[in-house]
Amino acid sequence: MTSEKQEPAADFTLRDFQQLIKDMYYEKDVERGAEGTFMWLMEEVGELAAAIRGSKKHELGPEFADVLAWLMTIANVKGIDLTEEVHKKYGCGCPGCGQFHCVCPNSDKP
Repeated sequence: MTSEKQEPAADFTLRDFQQLIKDMYYEKDVERGAEGTFMWLMEEVGELAAAIRGSKKHELGPEFADVLAWLMTIANVKGIDLTEEVHKKYGCGCPGCGQFHCVCPNSDKP
């Protein structure tokens, strides 16, 4: 095991990030399982909510990154390629109205 820190590319894709998380944590994540990992995701979502509500705006970026990392972790454990799934769901526009600029009524989700 090397302790040499490697810098990731400045602009990496969603797929690159999912692979990075898998390379770093996969064994631990599989051992913990999706349910245990989901609880960590919820904790991070709570921390993000607190940062949004609070006065510590400097914490927003790292909290968003943590939430995304834990989401990637669950996808890895469950064998989901998030790039593929995001493309299938949103690649042709809003899932509700099909437009790239959503025109769904505000009462509808999204």
